[in-house]
Amino acid sequence: MPHGVIALGAVTGAGAVAALAAWASAVVIEQRTEQAVTSRLLDAGITWATAEADGLQLHLTGTAPNEAARFRAVNLAGTVIQSSRVRDMLDVTPVKAIEAPKFSVEMLRNDDGIQLIGLLPTSDSAEALLAEAQSLRSDGQISDMLETAAYPAPEGWDDAFSFGMEAIRLLPRSKVSVSADRVQITAIATSAEEQRRLTNDLNAAKPEGLQVAIEISAPRPVLTPFTLRFVMDDQGARFDACSADTERARNRILAAGTAAGIEGRPNCVVGLGVPSASWADAVITAIEAVKTLGAGTVTFSDADVSLVAAASVSQADFDRVVGELDSALPDVFSLSAVLERSSDSALGPAEFTASLSSVGRVELRGRVTDELLRDAVSSYAQARFGVGKVYSATRIDDDLPDGWPVRVLAGLESLGELAEGRLVVRADTVEVEGVTGSQNARGRISQVLSDKLGPGQTFKVSVRYDEKLDPLAALPTPQECAAGVTRVLSSRKITFPPGSAEIDGQTVGIMDALAEVLAECPAVRMEIAGYTDSQGSDSGNLALSQARAEAVLLALQGRGIEVSALTAKGYGEADPIADNATEAGREANRRIEFNLLDQPQQAAAQGSATAAPATAEAAALSDDDSPSVAPTEKTRRPLARPARDG
Repeated sequence: MPHGVIALGAVTGAGAVAALAAWASAVVIEQRTEQAVTSRLLDAGITWATAEADGLQLHLTGTAPNEAARFRAVNLAGTVIQSSRVRDMLDVTPVKAIEAPKFSVEMLRNDDGIQLIGLLPTSDSAEALLAEAQSLRSDGQISDMLETAAYPAPEGWDDAFSFGMEAIRLLPRSKVSVSADRVQITAIATSAEEQRRLTNDLNAAKPEGLQVAIEISAPRPVLTPFTLRFVMDDQGARFDACSADTERARNRILAAGTAAGIEGRPNCVVGLGVPSASWADAVITAIEAVKTLGAGTVTFSDADVSLVAAASVSQADFDRVVGELDSALPDVFSLSAVLERSSDSALGPAEFTASLSSVGRVELRGRVTDELLRDAVSSYAQARFGVGKVYSATRIDDDLPDGWPVRVLAGLESLGELAEGRLVVRADTVEVEGVTGSQNARGRISQVLSDKLGPGQTFKVSVRYDEKLDPLAALPTPQECAAGVTRVLSSRKITFPPGSAEIDGQTVGIMDALAEVLAECPAVRMEIAGYTDSQGSDSGNLALSQARAEAVLLALQGRGIEVSALTAKGYGEADPIADNATEAGREANRRIEFNLLDQPQQAAAQGSATAAPATAEAAALSDDDSPSVAPTEKTRRPLARPARDG
């Protein structure tokens, strides 16, 4: 081979070796550069950036959380190699829109003032709320802790805010919490009647689609004096007034009245102010005494007990029964007893009468002691019944019995409890008769007369309750609502296809019937309870029963029923009512129940459920063990009564 060719081959081979060596060196340099920069970035906690060398250049890729983080990564890479060799190919996470704050407001109203706390979307809403608070508290007792933020009001806020303002308007003692999707109301009512009325008013004003939670409690009323009056005469046995300190005491007293001849279930108020924890024992003993006499009246006013035996009772029976009653009464009670005397003649000409017509007009006639009493009677009647509705035709007689002014004014106060009636005041008695739309009117009249006339004084109350005059009579009680649901579910059963939470199409009619009943009970709290048989897993049965209970709730809501007082809960295979070993038993266990919640006497309404006790005997089974709020220390005389306003 020629020497020139050999030399050329040698030169070419040397060049290839040199090029290969250069390439290998470049690769090593790139790898070391990548490793050095990556190590520096990782030491700084930057895990989102990747370093890739390309010859003398270094590419940084990845997505930085913000612009400052991107700038920091580029600078760190520039501390390892020349910054001119760094190529910034980093992306930056887009800046999110600033979210609006969560708007809410809490309104607290009580006798001490109004407190407003929260964040509102506009100053207009804050000004409107402050103006409303000032209209409710003219004395300026308002605590303003409101803030505003210049963001659009979220969907639903306007309806929720308006409803919250309406609630604080209606409820003098309340806390109202408002957010865009929910309003929570906690309040105190003065009576059970007011509690029911306020709950219905709020449910009627609630915007459609707004989630509302309403809890209005009604504390026991304070009864002053604590009064009970049991009468047995030719019209039968009855309570003119009935008071008890606990549910258990009330049931015992009503049972004693039933045993003495009272028919139906009379009204008996559970309240505070009882003079002794032995109240029920004393009352039952006195009722049994009147029953033994056959005719008479016993009146309790705090610890003063007055027994009036009818003229038909013999002196021997009177002495025996009164002696036994006096010995049997607990120490704190004091007894006075009178045996009426028969007479065929009139009781005398001294008389004062007042007639109240159905349109509210009052006519005063008869005798008064002096000009001062005449003016006092006329002024009191105008204040009680209205100016322009009182006609007075009384005359002065300075020879009237002692205590006449008290008897007249007490009688007028009692007449004010009626819608229509008549008052007669005589030397030996005060008689009130008429019609009322309040179930508590007769008890209130007996309470007033017993307190104002004093122990041992005779009075008669003949008051008839007319349901047409009662504005609350049309509202069903929780027990009546439960009974209505029971009637529907006793005829047909809510069914579902196997393993499904969709209500069977064949039971649409029963859902319509339930909706018709519950439409009249918007404020009654009920639980829709779902149950399955024992087939399947525990967790699966629990989930299926929950889904079925919620399906019933949604079906009622779809029929326009107010469901804020209804709760859906699944119990799975718990509480079986039949044997799961048989098909018939499993079918019975697959059921939906409606249960009353937080009621004085709970009743369940279900396919085979029962409603609340409808008789005195059933109600007597109530197991209320709540303590009596009464003195436990014995005294020889009644405890001092609390002072009364007015």
